[in-house]
Amino acid sequence: MTRSSAIREYKYYDFVMAAYVSVLLCSNLIGPAKETTLPVPPFGSITFLAGVLFFPISYIFGDILTEVYGYARDRRVVWAGFGALAFASIMAAVVVHLPPSAASRANQAAVETIFGNTPRIVVASISAFLCGTFVNSYVLAKMKIWTQGRWLWTRIVGSTLCGELIDSMIFYFLAFYGRMPLPHLVAIMFTQYALKSGWEILAAPLTYRIVAFLKRAEREDYYDTHTNFTPFSLRA
Repeated sequence: MTRSSAIREYKYYDFVMAAYVSVLLCSNLIGPAKETTLPVPPFGSITFLAGVLFFPISYIFGDILTEVYGYARDRRVVWAGFGALAFASIMAAVVVHLPPSAASRANQAAVETIFGNTPRIVVASISAFLCGTFVNSYVLAKMKIWTQGRWLWTRIVGSTLCGELIDSMIFYFLAFYGRMPLPHLVAIMFTQYALKSGWEILAAPLTYRIVAFLKRAEREDYYDTHTNFTPFSLRA
């Protein structure tokens, strides 16, 4: 175990980064394509975008990265995810706006429906992701110092509630403010917030297992006692 900031190589860091970026891309590209309604007795039915089921996995990876490798290394992964999201958004816009061939003209409407997010939605999604993820990582790193590495569940829950709240507020207000009544917007925002936060809290036992495995395998348990918490850096 180490509290130093010495540069070293890890067995699984690159794999965790690849998994994080994959989940982030899939939840943002595939998830928003479908709105679903599920019965939730005794509350009735809940309607949400399917991506809500998968996007919280990216926050779980953020918890794991910060807890094991530290805020700075998680920050590098966040910027890698941002780059992937930005490229995917540009690629989607280009693909949607390219003129279809005669053979694919009938499918153009479906392509636009699935990949044709407006610039407002794209900006809202990426902004919410960056702010929410950095808040999640910052809160977890600070709580780890305050708790002296004990009570991991408090860091998982606390960072999730803070990060997901910022993410949900930024996304829904940037994407939909002025396009729907404010009470309805707030209701949707907090429904999504509750679903995403609840999902992560339920996954806490799995997070515990992965964190324990990585700490043993990497011989690392990083404490951000001297970390520069600026988000605008790639330095590890």
